[in-house]
Amino acid sequence: MLNIPNTLTLLRILLIPAFLARFLTADSPESHLAAAGILVVSGLTDMLDGLIARKFHMTTQLGRILDPAADKLTLAAVMAALWCQWPRLWPLYAVFLLKEVLMLAGGLVLHRRRVEIAGARWFGKLSTVLFYVTVVVIVAHPELGKAMVAKMLLVLLAFMAFSLVRYGLLFLQMVRR
Repeated sequence: MLNIPNTLTLLRILLIPAFLARFLTADSPESHLAAAGILVVSGLTDMLDGLIARKFHMTTQLGRILDPAADKLTLAAVMAALWCQWPRLWPLYAVFLLKEVLMLAGGLVLHRRRVEIAGARWFGKLSTVLFYVTVVVIVAHPELGKAMVAKMLLVLLAFMAFSLVRYGLLFLQMVRR
């Protein structure tokens, strides 16, 4: 069902190529800010779709699948773009992508077993907010050095690893039921 929250999620997916085009061709502070602005809009649509879905009882199974898929596509695109900028940080990007692949695989297993997929939890929402804040700062400030970017991504990775563990435990409980 294509309702307002699902439409916002689709918009977020459509923002991915816009971000990539702007960031990968950025040649001025203004173009970096424009790329960061696209990420801000993406983050806001991510928050809005969930708020609207819950407040107006517009949650759907499609939304429960589409929203995390949009999250993963956005994260993968941003990590790929950062990889182009700072290729030596590839181990960090690989861990981010591995985490997302594991979460996606878990969601698909639950879906195939016809287990109702629970909505995002606080730790997942916190990781998403931290992801957007961190990458917006990195994208908006190309003058940050590799060491600072690495530190920021390590902090983000720690929160995302915590989220992965918490979701993993939740996944095990759902499969056992």
